[in-house]
Amino acid sequence: MKSYTQLKIFLQAVLGLACFTIVSNSSAQTNLMVHPGQHTAQVSPTMWGIFFEDINFSADGGLYAELVKNRSFEFPNPLMGWKYKAKNGADASLLVVNRGEGSNQRFVTISSKKDTGDFVLSNEGFRGIGLKEGEIYNFSAMVRKGSGNLKIKVEAVSESGEVLGETSLAIAENAGWQTCHAQFKSNKTYPNAQLNVVFEGKGDVDVDMISLFPADTWKHRPNGLRADLVQKLADLHPGFMRFPGGCIVEGRDLANRYQWKKTIGNPADRQLIMNRWNVEFSYRSTPDYYQSFGLGFFEYFQLCEDIRASPLPILNCGMACEYNSAEVVSMNEIDPYIQDALDLIEFANGNTDTKWGKLRIALGHPAPFNLKMIGVGNEQWGEQYIPRYKAFVAAIKAKYPDIKLIASGGPDPDGERFEYLTKVMHHEKADLIDEHYYRSPDWFLSNAKRYDHYDHKSSHVFAGEYAAHTPDNLIKSSAVESHNNWGAALAEAAFMTGLERNADVVKMASYAPLFADVNAWQWRPDLIWFDNLNSVATPNYYVQQVFATHRGDYVVPILSDGKPLTGQDSLYSSATVDTVNNELIIKIVNASIGGKQVNLQIDGKRKWAKQAEWLQVSSADKMAFNSLTDPDVVKPTLNNTLKIGGKTTRLTLRGLSVNVIVIKAESQ
Repeated sequence: MKSYTQLKIFLQAVLGLACFTIVSNSSAQTNLMVHPGQHTAQVSPTMWGIFFEDINFSADGGLYAELVKNRSFEFPNPLMGWKYKAKNGADASLLVVNRGEGSNQRFVTISSKKDTGDFVLSNEGFRGIGLKEGEIYNFSAMVRKGSGNLKIKVEAVSESGEVLGETSLAIAENAGWQTCHAQFKSNKTYPNAQLNVVFEGKGDVDVDMISLFPADTWKHRPNGLRADLVQKLADLHPGFMRFPGGCIVEGRDLANRYQWKKTIGNPADRQLIMNRWNVEFSYRSTPDYYQSFGLGFFEYFQLCEDIRASPLPILNCGMACEYNSAEVVSMNEIDPYIQDALDLIEFANGNTDTKWGKLRIALGHPAPFNLKMIGVGNEQWGEQYIPRYKAFVAAIKAKYPDIKLIASGGPDPDGERFEYLTKVMHHEKADLIDEHYYRSPDWFLSNAKRYDHYDHKSSHVFAGEYAAHTPDNLIKSSAVESHNNWGAALAEAAFMTGLERNADVVKMASYAPLFADVNAWQWRPDLIWFDNLNSVATPNYYVQQVFATHRGDYVVPILSDGKPLTGQDSLYSSATVDTVNNELIIKIVNASIGGKQVNLQIDGKRKWAKQAEWLQVSSADKMAFNSLTDPDVVKPTLNNTLKIGGKTTRLTLRGLSVNVIVIKAESQ
């Protein structure tokens, strides 16, 4: 992820451009010939994937379903997110205690000197707590009871104080620290509740790790992931999942980098750190953005398995973000970073005879996670990256020669830094080079043939982060989701036909970022937007979905006048065959406002079904977008009336449309 400064400079540069405006010529006809018998490239099963980074409150407050913010009082301000008060004549107080050891150092002590009144400790959640009527919520807390008869009641309340659900906590006497559990059912759907922990009676009690989760998590795992968000990931059918970032991996400095070993095991023992997006953008200040690592590497691997995506962890290579501190570890101190990578492979794939494989099994996953690839760094560039990359490659390939390693291509798709780095990486015969592009829709349209002239026998490409950014001055709506408009998604689809057409060069691709909270975002556009109760798939999401669910396994030529369609008459196309299901899959993007006439012919002697499946994503408005309040403005529609007849099938493509045509082969 690039810094805001770099993005702002770029957007200012494109303000004068005519954003993806193309003159239509609806009377012209385009002849397309498909050659399904000519397999020009194999399409990788990992071709279309997803990229997760904890930006825009994607993890804590998002995918990780915990509803309590700062649950263990480990923020630098230990009571951020909390308020407390004595009510009804209570004589009670709160003290934050630092035990000075371990990852979870703080807890609170509640002391009450009178039997009368209540002491209320309230948590605001992540921009509120979303509750759904009839749903069960699981409360837990680590409690150590002292003297007296203090009792604990738990309630969720509305902004006006209406009780939406309540329960009480049973505490064993003289048991030391104990984790206590309780449940309540919400009697109302409410987006911005708060949680009250109410202490009644006289005495004192220590409390830590105050937590609230919906019972209805993904696969109903206790303290798990938010079900609707994971379902949207599963519905994309991703070939891989890249995690945990992104700039999160680098950190603003090395002390703030992501360290996977600190994210596994008991969540109460995972060391909280500042999320680097906390301070990145002054215009979107988020002083309450931290990483609890409740969503850690074990959970990432488990999620990949759930949605059948190959895991792609990205590891720090001894370099912090070069846009921030540009701090690097000296080469004579690089070994612990490399050892972390080796240990991660062992954790993912090792058996009981290995230290880290044994730990994975102890955590509840006997089978290996089948890790096949790792990224060495994120958006590093310059000479300082090269020796660190080489050191990682030498060590990992010596022990795990089959692991594919992904090298950085830098933060930009062109320019001096890109040219230098990719030249070196091609010379080093890198398995894959990670290229990133955040550019205008025009850039994506004009770069549909970017990989047509790449060296098809050199290092492969991972399009690790991309999204079309519509300049702000062209966006009329104030809704945050409006940056994910149809014109941007359409341009991405045109570009993706070029990625698919060159699948022997481009092995993997993922849109970025993945998630954003409408009330707590730092970066846009994003693939999926959400609030405390709901989520919405963007037009960009549906483009990704139709490509991923209609991948095919071999590229075949689709030509107009003997050439690929890379923008001639505003049309873009690619074609694949699915040899398992005996299907021909044709993708055509019409980037013009007006409709287009296409004459489609299929070469060869093989017979095809007389009727095809025709999936369309379209809108007459380039600025159309899906929102939480209106989620179905742009989405795929299925047309099963396309008849395949004679030598030529005539198609009328809607203006501003993505078209996927699936034709079954008849039995031979």
